[in-house]
Amino acid sequence: MRSLYLDNGATSFPKAPGVAESMSNYLLNVGCNINRGAYSASYEAQNLVFETRELICDLFNFNKPENVVFTKNVTESMNVLIKGLLKEEDHVLVSSMEHNAVMRPLKSLHSRNVDFTRIACNELGELNCDDIVNNIKPNTKAIIMTHASNVCGTIFNLKKVGSICKQKGLFFIIDSAQTAGFLDIDYQLLNADAIAFTGHKSLLGPQGTGGFIVNDKMVKAMSTLIEGGTGSLSELEVQPEYMPDKFEAGTLNIVGIYGLNVALKYLAKVGLKTIREKELYLTDLFLKGLSNMPNVKTVGKKSIVGRTAIVSVDFYKNDNGIITHQLNKEYGIMTRSGLHCAPSAHKTLGTFPNGTVRFGFSHFNTKTDIEYALDSISKILK
Repeated sequence: MRSLYLDNGATSFPKAPGVAESMSNYLLNVGCNINRGAYSASYEAQNLVFETRELICDLFNFNKPENVVFTKNVTESMNVLIKGLLKEEDHVLVSSMEHNAVMRPLKSLHSRNVDFTRIACNELGELNCDDIVNNIKPNTKAIIMTHASNVCGTIFNLKKVGSICKQKGLFFIIDSAQTAGFLDIDYQLLNADAIAFTGHKSLLGPQGTGGFIVNDKMVKAMSTLIEGGTGSLSELEVQPEYMPDKFEAGTLNIVGIYGLNVALKYLAKVGLKTIREKELYLTDLFLKGLSNMPNVKTVGKKSIVGRTAIVSVDFYKNDNGIITHQLNKEYGIMTRSGLHCAPSAHKTLGTFPNGTVRFGFSHFNTKTDIEYALDSISKILK
């Protein structure tokens, strides 16, 4: 039986060529910390970490590498950004398609009298920006929004949202977990204040890598979530205020950053346009194949316009969990069923509480992979 990984919405596999080798090189031949040692190996690692900040800047059209902060994932980034920015009696706007990486930190802030309004999207996961304007309050401080749904792949028009934030004087925080490495994301055009990213999805890097980019205005408005050693101003028992040390307490995941560095160079070499076109070609094949099957509902948009390369399917006359199990056990196809850490999105799409089976494609997948997946689904449904 063959093995076919189609869970790239959760994490990418395989990783970019050279990622494992770069991480192995660090572990075998470098192995040291940065900002702590006065020796060549430490300087080498420090230079690579800074180069990786510059590569992130290139990816997002951002011009301050010192304001690239590394964390372990978008969830940690969102906690740092949300809990660092919001204070008592603040109000924020979110969409009904948000991941729990946004919603759980916001829920936890209720004890600080921080409130949020959830802007309802339609059954395709689309956002009406007029609803944003109509829900802004005098104490609204920020709009926090995903760039694309992790459930159905619908992409939001964040350029318009950013314009609203600029006009109304609101902070704008973007969750790019599903789009960084897939879409060309221009920090300047989006009028963003902060963009959270993860390294292990479409950036094709290892788990445990992620971070955020943030402008000076928001840095000044934020408090720290975690304090500790930075290798700088060690004579003081307060956290440094300068970047990136303000938000990078403790030892970084340097071995992961070595892997992420190679992955970012791979993306730059191949080009996001090439990657995106391949993934959407495969998505289109899959959507068209599903359209001919009975008792199968594709959730969200029915075409490849305005979407990423993930497809959620509701096998509504079957148990979606059992379908996922059968795909793996009988055909070696790896997918994800359930609510995908986004219950609000599933409520919006009409798939709560049963959820869906999510398929996520990589540019490493092939037409043959899609045909095999469709044939396997067809056999299960007979």
